[in-house]
Amino acid sequence: MKSINIVLHCPEIPQNTGNIARTCAATGAALHLIKPLGFEIDDKKMKRAGLDYWDKLDVTIYENENEFFKKNEGAKIYYFSTKAPRAYTEIKYPDTVFIMFGRETKGLPEELLQKNPDTTVRIPMRESLRSLNLSNSVAIATYEILRQRDFADLVAEGEPTTFKW
Repeated sequence: MKSINIVLHCPEIPQNTGNIARTCAATGAALHLIKPLGFEIDDKKMKRAGLDYWDKLDVTIYENENEFFKKNEGAKIYYFSTKAPRAYTEIKYPDTVFIMFGRETKGLPEELLQKNPDTTVRIPMRESLRSLNLSNSVAIATYEILRQRDFADLVAEGEPTTFKW
């Protein structure tokens, strides 16, 4: 099992899932998709957003929420929601972690949030706005976990350039 596991609960927009797949490939995170999906897995828009990284992904697709929880019993899961009482940066993420995000139009089911208040977190933003883009939210959360781990196993320096600073 990967140390970072990104879970999309019923994603609706193929381009967001494609962008998230690209983030997973770049960071080594696993991608978990819980059906129903708002698109077909072979959707051109999703494939294009993920570019040519699909062969570098660890993707698991679940028929429903129950199957996800059964197959990942005991997993430490953090639920990202605009309804959460505390910021995602207040958490010290464990070595193996699942971060779950809801569908673009509705977020995570209210029942999940109510059952898991201690592991529900938010990305701070202005009060008058509804939410951030899903793929941006996933990237923010993933890179916070990686930052806490000093970006272990990632290339932290670029190649020298001829550009003069």
